[in-house]
Amino acid sequence: MSEPKLKICCVGAGYVGGPTMAMIAYKCPEIEVIVVDNDADRIAAWNSDALPIFEPGLAEVVETCLGRNLFFSTDRDTAVRGAHVIFIAVSTPTKTYGVGAGRAADLSYVESCARHIAEFASPEAIVVEKSTVPVRTAQAVQNILEASQGSNAQQILSNPEFLAEGSAVRDLEEPDRVLIGGDSSPEGARAIEVLADVYAHWVPREKIVTTNLWSSELSKLTANAFLAQRISSINSISALCEATGADIDEIARAIGLDSRIGPAFLKSSVGFGGSCFQKDILNLVYLCQHFGLDEVAAYWDQVVKLNDYQKRRFSKRILELLFNSAAGKRIAVLGFAFKKDTSDTRESPAIYVCRDLLREHAQLAIYDPRVSEARIREDLRDGEEDTEGVEICGDPYAAAADAHALVVLTEWDEFRALDFERIYDAMLKPALLLDGRNILDLAALRKIGFRAEGIGKS
Repeated sequence: MSEPKLKICCVGAGYVGGPTMAMIAYKCPEIEVIVVDNDADRIAAWNSDALPIFEPGLAEVVETCLGRNLFFSTDRDTAVRGAHVIFIAVSTPTKTYGVGAGRAADLSYVESCARHIAEFASPEAIVVEKSTVPVRTAQAVQNILEASQGSNAQQILSNPEFLAEGSAVRDLEEPDRVLIGGDSSPEGARAIEVLADVYAHWVPREKIVTTNLWSSELSKLTANAFLAQRISSINSISALCEATGADIDEIARAIGLDSRIGPAFLKSSVGFGGSCFQKDILNLVYLCQHFGLDEVAAYWDQVVKLNDYQKRRFSKRILELLFNSAAGKRIAVLGFAFKKDTSDTRESPAIYVCRDLLREHAQLAIYDPRVSEARIREDLRDGEEDTEGVEICGDPYAAAADAHALVVLTEWDEFRALDFERIYDAMLKPALLLDGRNILDLAALRKIGFRAEGIGKS
């Protein structure tokens, strides 16, 4: 066999690096793709039949390429040394200490990765930021590389991901756009073209958008901020709907038909979660404060505050409908992932609602089709609290047995098809049902006998 035309290395085998590199390998069989990570257990999972993350269609893509031109390894030195293109796809969590704690991005993993690239990579290699980073992070990476390589340091590109968990494979296969930011120099233009040629194997050229580095870095934060802002906006109106008798779904449909607004991200719920929205908005707030834009920072900070308010408001409503006492009462919780079609629980509204109920001494019976018991219990531990009041159930019917209330916190499709008459018969009366995702037919549930309520509905 002839040598591959291009060798790609990705540092970071998480929710971004793993699926993205699998798709590149799938669409570009002549390109060798190796994904490296320090977590040996994660790498072992990628090399097994039990992938470390769940995404519809991902297992099939990985299976097609694994061992052919897609490899997962812990040998970062060798992979970086032999790569023509090196993606940085490491975590950038919110800082928990020091300056900017609670808002600024922790770039320690990015810095460590840059130093490793400076030590082992070829000067001709192209370094690609795939991690979500604050604007002008590429300058810090460039400084590290130049300190080691001098003026012959590697070219830096920004190539942010725009994946939605639960549809990552579809988003990779048919992206709205691929964004590549780089330097305006001839060397930068050549680097951009190398990466653009990779994506052009399956993405139409008109969807490959090029910008300068700083525009590309800031576009990712801005996109997530705008999406989260729409969710917080519609959720703010849901509170007004409950106070006035309006229906939030009818309002969302009415305003979504306006071509200037559109229907996307107008589904009211208990709140948004996931690894990106809150983290990226808080990062944006910190950046605005850093540059003295206090009014802009306050605007975006309110998006997060409204999301926190929505979760608290939902917990409070459950308590009110339980006659202001949840102590000793069994509450069935359907769904723990932050959204359907993923096992990810990061910043899931379910965590905060369940913690609120545990503080009221409720007994929780939780069912989620994809989230493990260990993950649920770890997420619910909060300070001195334990999870003795939590039962993890194997199906929704077991969770609902003898429950005072049933709460839907993730919009899994299977919840729409449940036998609610069977569930009603098994619950204590009056049987309370609160739909935190507005996926159920409340009128039909009320005919069965439930006291059924949703978000933004009277």
